[in-house]
Amino acid sequence: MDTYLIAYDLGTSGNKAALYNVQGACVAECFEAYQTFYPRSGWHEQRPLDWWQAVAASTRRLLAESGVDPAAIVCCGISGHSLGVVPLDAHGNLLREATPIWSDSRASEQAQRFFQNIPEAEWYTITGNGFPPPLYSVFKIMWFRDHEPEMFARVDKFIGTKDYINYRLTGFIGSDYSYASGTGVYDLLGWKYSPRLIEASGLSASLFPEIVASTQVIGTLHSEAAAELGLKPGIKVVCGGVDNSCMALGARNTREGRVYNSQGSSSWIAVSSSKPLIDLRVRPYVFTHVLPGMFTSAVSTFSAGTSFRWVRDHFCRDLKEQAERQQVDVYDLMTAEAAQSPVGANGLLFNPNMAGGTSMSPSVNIRGAFLGLDLAHTRADILRAAMEGIALELRLALDELRRMQTLSSEMLVVGGGSHSSLWRQIYADVYEMDIVKTNIDQQAAALGAAACAAVGAGLWHSFDIVDEIHQVEDITRPIAAHSQVYRSYLPIFARAGEHLAELGDRIAALRTG
Repeated sequence: MDTYLIAYDLGTSGNKAALYNVQGACVAECFEAYQTFYPRSGWHEQRPLDWWQAVAASTRRLLAESGVDPAAIVCCGISGHSLGVVPLDAHGNLLREATPIWSDSRASEQAQRFFQNIPEAEWYTITGNGFPPPLYSVFKIMWFRDHEPEMFARVDKFIGTKDYINYRLTGFIGSDYSYASGTGVYDLLGWKYSPRLIEASGLSASLFPEIVASTQVIGTLHSEAAAELGLKPGIKVVCGGVDNSCMALGARNTREGRVYNSQGSSSWIAVSSSKPLIDLRVRPYVFTHVLPGMFTSAVSTFSAGTSFRWVRDHFCRDLKEQAERQQVDVYDLMTAEAAQSPVGANGLLFNPNMAGGTSMSPSVNIRGAFLGLDLAHTRADILRAAMEGIALELRLALDELRRMQTLSSEMLVVGGGSHSSLWRQIYADVYEMDIVKTNIDQQAAALGAAACAAVGAGLWHSFDIVDEIHQVEDITRPIAAHSQVYRSYLPIFARAGEHLAELGDRIAALRTG
């Protein structure tokens, strides 16, 4: 009988269950969505029971559609979206129906009070937590203490998203180093919770779960969970890791200086290294890697695919209708039209920060804009400028990483944008480096979780097999003449961003004045 393992990619929109053979090939996958709730401004919540039901339903579908005998599955591993805070009592009971997810920003007041005890710059230097501080777990826990004291008094542990699934699978309550590094009280270089940061929060250290390796076998699947999932009891369950680190592993970021670009609704560039990339001006967000002794540091733009989707919805309604009639992808029609515009989009620039600024931006109030628009421009120019603007914004981020770390000469691309040859050429020309497309695109996080499971369960001797799984499908090399055009636009693009940030601050003041 062949041997298989299951990887779970517990994302912000749903759970992907993927079945891998022992060679690391994905033989089947399926997806189950769940809902995000927005009860108040800044509140972004999901129900942990929805995660569990999605894991169970996707597993049952996976088995039914693949036809694989459950007895052939020997282990499982999981990747989970970050900065979750799931409250459990001493008996493991869930204490809140819905819990904040990574993007929930309600805890700004708690963060401000915390920084009266620890300077914010020092906190970042210790933790590498480069997202806006209220997003991090410790401040959400402080919010529970301040606003829901009766529930808080019953809490024994706060655990992460994927840690809740592991608890349902095995009864184990704990986390791994990569997920713990997003708690806001984790000392990156010390590889442990920081007693000083916990003390500054006024919380008990006992609220934070124990930390084990991402490859640690935390238990075996118990009979009740097995019945819900359609699996056999007793398979090994490996702890797994946070999505950022699992994706880095699945994207081959297993060596010093390797870099990848995830192209989706948001887009980020991440590099793996033996030291965290800490910079008080740029503020890369850093997670402990699922690989022992390494870190993954990233810079991003919050609105990449979402900005291009906005262009689709407001400029390309006829193309959407055409795509529906012809049963093709509307983005293929958009990029085909964009290709009719020359490099540089006839002098039209687009700033993609439609969702606001990141930690690297001059201000969180920056917003997107088309710059240099005149009556001669066509829709093709608008489409190409949007694509180029997203790439130019990421080039600014890439240059900051290059300043801090020697990077490999090529960049792997994963995510939806990696399928487009025009996107890949624009990125190659703007980044001035080879862009590599492999057979692993939207499966990177699941592959990372599968690799943790395979190594932890003893199926693989090391993570080196990940390199063998990646089969190169295309290498797009920069065209020197194109790169020269983008290089000439880059300082103008950067200066425009500074002005947009200043104007954004002034507009925000008018709105609140």
